[in-house]
Amino acid sequence: MPAFFHGEFWSLANPELWVGAGMVIFLAILWFAGGFKMAASGLDAKAEKIRADLDEAARIRAEAEALLADINRQHAEAEAQARSMIEAAEAHAKRLAEDTKTKLEEDLALRTRLAERKIEAAQAEAAAQVKAAAIDLAARAAEQVLASRVAGAGSDPLIDRGIGQLAAKMQ
Repeated sequence: MPAFFHGEFWSLANPELWVGAGMVIFLAILWFAGGFKMAASGLDAKAEKIRADLDEAARIRAEAEALLADINRQHAEAEAQARSMIEAAEAHAKRLAEDTKTKLEEDLALRTRLAERKIEAAQAEAAAQVKAAAIDLAARAAEQVLASRVAGAGSDPLIDRGIGQLAAKMQ
């Protein structure tokens, strides 16, 4: 049970009574001087400042979340773009490899045809040289045979008659 319900509490020698009376007087002075209103307005101002800080924090958090979402979107776009660039580069490399292979095959076929033509030309030239050598050899052999006939017979009657006809025709 509280002490102020006992008779000894209300004795003027009791220090608890004087502490209670001083407290009531102090609170009354604060009331008349507007201390409670000042404290309340200070607390209200502090509460308003805290509320504004919380609103600012919520706004900053929303901006940060929006920025994070934008960064994630840009990151995803960059990854997709990088993937498409890699795929395009791989396709380009395959096309280049195929083109190079085709060009190499065409170049090889062309060089083969040129080599075959050179071989054919060399064979034709060799055949012509063999024919020329055979003709030259045949002409020398014929010359030697005719020279030996002419030297052995002195003069050939057919040649003499041909020269005579030639002299008559020229006159």
